[in-house]
Amino acid sequence: MAYQQYVTQSRQYVASGDQAKALDLVAAAAWAQAKGQYEALASTGTAIPTYRYGTPRFYVPALTDYPQWFMVQVPRATEANGHPGPVAATLMVFDKLTPAGTWTLNGTTGIDGPLPALQMNDGYAVDVATDDASLLLRPDVVGATQAAVVDEGPANPSATVISPGALTTGLYTAQKAHASAEAADSLGYTWLLEGAPFPVFALQMTDGGALVLYGMYLNTTTLHHNLVAGSPIPVPAGFTPLLAAPTEIGYHAVIANWTYQFAAVDPPASQSNARVDIVAATGRPSYGHAY
Repeated sequence: MAYQQYVTQSRQYVASGDQAKALDLVAAAAWAQAKGQYEALASTGTAIPTYRYGTPRFYVPALTDYPQWFMVQVPRATEANGHPGPVAATLMVFDKLTPAGTWTLNGTTGIDGPLPALQMNDGYAVDVATDDASLLLRPDVVGATQAAVVDEGPANPSATVISPGALTTGLYTAQKAHASAEAADSLGYTWLLEGAPFPVFALQMTDGGALVLYGMYLNTTTLHHNLVAGSPIPVPAGFTPLLAAPTEIGYHAVIANWTYQFAAVDPPASQSNARVDIVAATGRPSYGHAY
């Protein structure tokens, strides 16, 4: 079973310090997040954390063609020195692109609330096409619509179909506040939640909606106005190890980008006054540059 193989092999490779093999087990958003985490921890000599998993629940679509994929809901805790930390409900998406390919972990996200009720047929979950027009938003545009709210706030027309909350209007408010703080130091600050070349996955819900899983980039830049050279701009915490070289100094600008894995509840188009709810997110630093 692909899930158990991943759990076993990832622990083995982390324990032996074989980051290359550990990265072979992941793809897309999971790869970007893991690579950034490995680089950051290696720079400080900190051991890469392992995880302790509880009892998984599997949601496997009955697919006859490739790519194939499935989702796992599992309680997971970070383990340090043999002792687990707090348990977090976690969604993990695995996929296999071709018959000759291997299963990889495509994305992982923590979910605070209960998982919505998913449709099951003879023990199988039901895959939803990414261009399904019976939903409020096609799954392949959920991320872009969320991004419009994060980038421009509740005044953007997309806010009429995206629920307010920590992962939408809350992200906008936090980024806007950061921009105001940088402006007080005579610096500019921009942010952009944007699409990434990661697969989008969707499972049918019992009410006709869909649970949509997708990855995104949050790109931020702190800069001297007009990129005129000035005093060094501080690199955000967690991003110094991701710079291409320790000699990089932000005389002009500092770029700090995150990779996010999201999960959203996309209601049926027939539901009155419905909005898409972003119900899960995990973001980690994945790229840094100063110049």
